[in-house]
Amino acid sequence: MQSSLKEKTAKGLLWGAVNNGAQQVLVLVFGIVLARLLSPEEYGMVGLLTLFTLMGNALQESGFRAALVNLKHIRHEDYNAVFWCSLCIGCIAYAVLFGCAPFIARFYGEPALVPLARYCFLAIPIASLGTAQGAWLYRNLQVKQQAFSGIIAHIVSGCTGIVLALYGFSYWGIATQSLTYLVVVTLCTWHYSPWRPTLPVDFSPIRPLFAFSSKLLITNIANHLNNNLLSVLLGKFFSTQTVGNYNQANKWNGTGHQFITGMLNSVAQPVLATVREDRERASQVFRKILRFTAFLSFPALFGLSSVTRELVLLTVGEKWTDSIPMMQLLCLGGAFIPFTTLFSSLIISQGRSDLYMRNILSQVVLQLCIVLAVIGFGGSIYTLITSYVCLSVGWLCVWQYFARRFIDLSFPLLVRDLLPFLLSAASACCLGVASSQWTGENLLASFAVKVIVTAGCYLLFQKILHADVLDECIDYLLKKKRP
Repeated sequence: MQSSLKEKTAKGLLWGAVNNGAQQVLVLVFGIVLARLLSPEEYGMVGLLTLFTLMGNALQESGFRAALVNLKHIRHEDYNAVFWCSLCIGCIAYAVLFGCAPFIARFYGEPALVPLARYCFLAIPIASLGTAQGAWLYRNLQVKQQAFSGIIAHIVSGCTGIVLALYGFSYWGIATQSLTYLVVVTLCTWHYSPWRPTLPVDFSPIRPLFAFSSKLLITNIANHLNNNLLSVLLGKFFSTQTVGNYNQANKWNGTGHQFITGMLNSVAQPVLATVREDRERASQVFRKILRFTAFLSFPALFGLSSVTRELVLLTVGEKWTDSIPMMQLLCLGGAFIPFTTLFSSLIISQGRSDLYMRNILSQVVLQLCIVLAVIGFGGSIYTLITSYVCLSVGWLCVWQYFARRFIDLSFPLLVRDLLPFLLSAASACCLGVASSQWTGENLLASFAVKVIVTAGCYLLFQKILHADVLDECIDYLLKKKRP
């Protein structure tokens, strides 16, 4: 059973890497093209509505996916109740936000947001059609099928967005791109999942599910508030250009850390749920995934921060120069986001959605107080981002404190697991930056030198430190290549 779990986890992580790697490359490529065609102000218009769309989607999903995964014995009636409940909530949420569009536009002082908001919010009922099918794929670790769905959706939606931008549809093209992505993903999810909704509907399974999922719903809303708090406040206190630059910087940062968080989301909760009855085994599994996460996250995000200037100027151009320092700060904080995802999966797999909820709510309240204090004292956008990043990194200690209830992970053990990878990545990036000084103003040469030197030094450091993660990854990949 241990061998089977290890094989499933490795396979899930591998396909998660393929899925998220391919998707992030597509996001990057299409994002570069769109960023050259559109202005920061146009990006800012859609960015002002992101939080409302995410909160609507959180409402229709209501934590049901995680609740279905945690069920020991699942029936058709459970999926069926979730499907119809999610669809009803999605339609109601859209109707409410449709009516609120004028108030949102008045809040930001942008009348053009009224029709745009009503168009963007269609994402909520569309997404609700795939909640139950997505839960089936997730519970059964159908990572390959989820990978194909995401890749196909990114290709179709990206091409759609570029065509509309070329024909002068401005921010309407960005909005249509997002809706197209959801439509294609939903259709693919239906194709790959054998489960289908039926009538009549019995909503009785919702009550026991909602006792668990309601806390996840509150937590997901709080998470969206926390992750998009700066966009909302920037839209109120700063210009749409600043919002656009911040969203562009955050998009690049997201491209980096979502590759890793997406891998973890594919397998972490289902895998940890299978070993939750055995504390020692759960500790071993968690720490192994933790080290694997650190092995990838620190070099990826620290490296992205070190090449920000070259990357932005080479791809999207000088009109996005103001986003460079924002992106550098966000990427440093982004290196720690995958760990939050892993700790969250651990707590949810233990059935403690209440603990997860209290943790996230506390972080959101503290973050809001800090941000309002910075704005009240006239702080700059960079001060806001710095405070945001520092709290996110420091909150890792809080996650570790709660994790100790379920696994044997003391703070010294956490440091011992993370520090070698953090120091190796930071040292490799410093060597990469120092080695690029001779390239002068040649951006392409500077980018190439930083990437090659940083990657080479990091792998060398891992070999010197005899990192088990590196050896296991190489062994697994070589085994897959053998006939």
